Amino acid sequence: MACKTNPFTGKSTLNFYSNSQMFPMAFAQYDEFLGSNKVVKGTSEAEMITRVGQRIASAAERWLNANGYPGYLKDYQWEYNLVEDETVNAWCMPGGKIVFYTGILPITKNETGIAVVMGHEVAHALADHGAQRMSAGTLQQVGAMGAAIATSKKSPEVQNAFMQAYGVGSNVLGMLPFSRNHETEADRIGLQIMAIAGYNPDEAAQLWKRMKEASGGQAPPEFLSTHPSNDTRINNLTAWAPAAKQEARKFGVTSFK
Repeated sequence: MACKTNPFTGKSTLNFYSNSQMFPMAFAQYDEFLGSNKVVKGTSEAEMITRVGQRIASAAERWLNANGYPGYLKDYQWEYNLVEDETVNAWCMPGGKIVFYTGILPITKNETGIAVVMGHEVAHALADHGAQRMSAGTLQQVGAMGAAIATSKKSPEVQNAFMQAYGVGSNVLGMLPFSRNHETEADRIGLQIMAIAGYNPDEAAQLWKRMKEASGGQAPPEFLSTHPSNDTRINNLTAWAPAAKQEARKFGVTSFK
């Protein structure tokens, strides 16, 4: 009863929260964030963020309509903002509220680089990853309560040791792989959408090579990270690019920016 089908993968996903629950909260948090940060307006970079976002969202809608999901985006309220911040990051909240930080622009370098990141972030929203993570977090909390009850008659030392083991285990073996799977899924969906929007998917691997160089190798082991390693992403994106181009050709896209 708590499952929802991901239109891009055909898989059932854990989801306790509807759009009507998630979107109002996300929209309110987004407005609060914009109100307390410096939003860049009227520059060529800000206009590029909006232009790319609109093209990516339009491509996603074309794909959804063509594959039997008309109206899938009816509750989405796409919005794209550039925020003055040196952090190398971008994110998308449920319902299509997107922020790019100026710190990521030297790595994206151009419109196609922006499209790589935009496709990835839009994919998170399309696949309901935010709601899935909240759902997984709910299950983790329920499991913790169960573990506490099961060890309630043990000594405090035993109970504390068990709860610590549960916390580490549920993160390393559960939540972190769950998050990495979302990132990988968003990479693949985003690659497909950016190609349909007319951007060259071959550039995705190049962007992640620049990201790897910028990080200086400062990253935790993949199994302890919420994200796949840079090398994993580069290899995946390289392998998936031909299929993304083939999908784009179904929509009449035969040349790429």
